Amino acid sequence: TIVLNNPRRRNALSLPMLQSLRRDLLHDVKSRELRVIVIAAEGPVFCSGHDLKELSSEDDVKHHSQVFELCAEVMTLIQKLPVPVIAKVNGLATAAGCQLVASCDIAVASEKSQFATPGVNIGLFCSTPAVALGRSLPRKVALEMLFTGEPLSAHEALMHGLISKVVPEDKLEEETMKISQKICESSKSVLALGKATFYRQITQDLDTAYKITTKVMVDNLTLRDGQEGIEAFVQKRKPVWSH
Repeated sequence: TIVLNNPRRRNALSLPMLQSLRRDLLHDVKSRELRVIVIAAEGPVFCSGHDLKELSSEDDVKHHSQVFELCAEVMTLIQKLPVPVIAKVNGLATAAGCQLVASCDIAVASEKSQFATPGVNIGLFCSTPAVALGRSLPRKVALEMLFTGEPLSAHEALMHGLISKVVPEDKLEEETMKISQKICESSKSVLALGKATFYRQITQDLDTAYKITTKVMVDNLTLRDGQEGIEAFVQKRKPVWSH
């Protein structure tokens, strides 16, 4: 579990916070024991997005570029990791914080959570958050959020596909662990192959997507755990994964 732990600054994705998040996401990433990453936060705000003090005219264009480039690197890293990444949201997620939720593989939120891209209200359109948002939500829903800055409730976010589940606040930890433990029952190598393939094929046309996934299904069968799973099913026993 990675915890965003600067509640006094609304867990803003400052340059140090982004550097720390990247470090933590890559920590022990090749370990066989690492199976799931959960991103959580302290305080009433999950993440408020970029630290606007870093984006003032006092800093130069080079610094501004560094902030946005590192943020893009972290968001894309989440989908390149070999294990599922779950956002556990209990509060407000805005701008790049909303982008972080949209970039995770799974997102579980408490009923009090809200999601918004309010950059337009301060003259900074949420263009980079729009990349993740536009790939998670129907276009017209994403654009309404981007044009108005108005928040989605947790139930609206669920209805439109930004998050996976909404639960009462006192059930958030339990539900997140339930999903995590279910993931841990499967083969790490099979999940890593499946996750990488999902993101590779999702941007392709239908024919190309099927060509990619047809080959991957064959490759999956060559994995030791691919064979073990099928043998276990035929023999009516639980598989013993090698990961």
